[in-house]
Amino acid sequence: MSLNGTLVFVLNTLAVVGAVAAAFVAVRARRLIDSVIALAATGSFVALEFLLLQAPDVAIAEASVGAVLSTILYIIALRKVKADEEDRK
Repeated sequence: MSLNGTLVFVLNTLAVVGAVAAAFVAVRARRLIDSVIALAATGSFVALEFLLLQAPDVAIAEASVGAVLSTILYIIALRKVKADEEDRK
């Protein structure tokens, strides 16, 4: 295995381990906002893995939808629910 092959292997391993660790944090987090941020990190690691697998079109789609758009929608939804709870009190 050449130096370039070793570097790719290490980066692939870090991306997969990072995605699994972020997904675990997303499931186990106590606060919802922490779960949303961990979910965004999971999407970012998956996008990095697609980039390393030489699928840049899929990586861009995953980064834009999986990491950015869904995170924004979840945060808006959490704020809306929080505002509704405060109105009820």
